[in-house]
Amino acid sequence: MPSLVEMLIALFTPGTTDGSAIFWAKHLLLATLVMGCFWLLSQAVAYIISHWASRLTAFTRTDLDDRILKRLAPSISLLITLTGVYLALRTLPLPEKLLKTCAGGLFIINVVIICVMLYRALNETLLWYVERSQDQGDGTLARQMVPLAEKIVMLFIVGAALIVVFKHFHYDVLSLVTALGIGSLAIGMAAKDTLSHVISGFTLMIDRPFQIGDRIKLGNGQTGDVLDIGLRSTKIQGLDTTVLIIPNSDLCNSTVINMVRPSSVIQGRTTVGVGYDSDVEQVKRVLLEIACSCDEVLDEPAPVALFTSFGDSALSMLLLFWVNNPTRLGAVTDQINSAIIRRFREERIEIPFPIRTIQMQTPETATTVH
Repeated sequence: MPSLVEMLIALFTPGTTDGSAIFWAKHLLLATLVMGCFWLLSQAVAYIISHWASRLTAFTRTDLDDRILKRLAPSISLLITLTGVYLALRTLPLPEKLLKTCAGGLFIINVVIICVMLYRALNETLLWYVERSQDQGDGTLARQMVPLAEKIVMLFIVGAALIVVFKHFHYDVLSLVTALGIGSLAIGMAAKDTLSHVISGFTLMIDRPFQIGDRIKLGNGQTGDVLDIGLRSTKIQGLDTTVLIIPNSDLCNSTVINMVRPSSVIQGRTTVGVGYDSDVEQVKRVLLEIACSCDEVLDEPAPVALFTSFGDSALSMLLLFWVNNPTRLGAVTDQINSAIIRRFREERIEIPFPIRTIQMQTPETATTVH
């Protein structure tokens, strides 16, 4: 047995007495053997990940780790194979300059593979998050934030990879970072308004004062439904079917009323004037009967009729009612107003109109006061 081992060592170890052909043949054979071992190791690792790692991750509550391992398995095998390539090259009697060039190329390839692995892990995590959000009924916002998160992390990964590569080849990383910082400052000052809108859009996505499909009321009184929340602007469809495109920074710096969250119940009100000789209690009773007879008016909270003020020619009455759908408020108000005028005529409740008495003087009857 010892003699067999010595023969194998002598077979794979190049000697000084070997000829040129035998010398290179032994080196190539040794390099091939090293590459073959690492290739077999990579296949074994891939097999273990696909068959055994899934059993270990089965104890976790989510399938995220299974999905990430499945995405990373080819890259892990490739890294092991490239390690074998590097070690095989080290066994060959190559010139030092050529060896450094090959090693540098392999280092860059390894950095790219690691970046791809990080991106795949991030992408799988975001996809898993979107799927879970859709199951919980909140997938719209998640789908909006995924592209933004992917771009930000991708820029970070690429920047970190460039710094690592430049550092490996002994380039001045500090000057590069300084140049990038100065360039970013110049771009930021030139596009400060756009950056303000983008940051405001990111704030809207995180703070979530409203979501796509919500009906909102702007500070200027305009009301509409949110169509899209972009990075720079938000699209709102008004009640007249026109589409408002509002910069996100304007929305962040103004008062916005969300009419459907946390509850879609909205209050409606109708003000009507009755004559001074009217029975206030009778008017309240009629208003409440009208509101309660409308199918879309909620029973809880119940409608309320109030005597609010003494007008110049009428007593001001206020009817408050609540509707479950903000988009139906106008139609319900129309039904109630139509019913009010019809019932008041039946009940002989007067709705007075303002009367102005104008006295005119002729020049002969005018009196001049000095």
